[in-house]
Amino acid sequence: MILIYLLAALVAYLIGSLSFAIIVSKFYNISDPRSYGSKNAGATNVMRSGNKRAAMFTLLGDLLKGVIVVWGAQLLFRHHDGYQFVVALCGIFVVIGHIYPIFFKFKGGKGVATALGAMLGYNIFLALFVVATWFLVFKLSKISSLSALAAAVLAPLFAYSLMGNNAYFGATLVIAFFILYTHKSNIFRLITNQEHKFDKPKD
Repeated sequence: MILIYLLAALVAYLIGSLSFAIIVSKFYNISDPRSYGSKNAGATNVMRSGNKRAAMFTLLGDLLKGVIVVWGAQLLFRHHDGYQFVVALCGIFVVIGHIYPIFFKFKGGKGVATALGAMLGYNIFLALFVVATWFLVFKLSKISSLSALAAAVLAPLFAYSLMGNNAYFGATLVIAFFILYTHKSNIFRLITNQEHKFDKPKD
């Protein structure tokens, strides 16, 4: 059973490694998002290309791969004892795959959209609370990175309130750590008051 769980985590990682920022940019003949702006393979940076449709498809693809991996794991393992553990594990590894994609020299995005997709798979209300937090903070600050960080920090608290101390809560905690880690440069800029607002995003 452990081998099966490890295999499931590997598949989740490989799916996560499908970086839609890079794939969509190639489709639309846009420069590799890792070569301009924040050099981050994510929807926010693709938006800097000026192609809003490419940014939208990037966001949708990164979100959906998180949802699909978690829902797929739930479907495959729902009759197994302790299935929540492997589902939670798959959610973690799809985010890791997005951040460190094996298909693209381990240089991916910051994981926000894929993390949201995984959390949507865990619990729809968890995802709704996370999205509401992002929008509230963004409305007040106009800073995308601060909104993502606030949502990441509060996500484990939402998960604990909704689901208790279970595998999904633990996975949400791990995912939040990765989001904070990928935003370490943004955190520094926020502390030094150098992070740009929505009119001149750097996240």
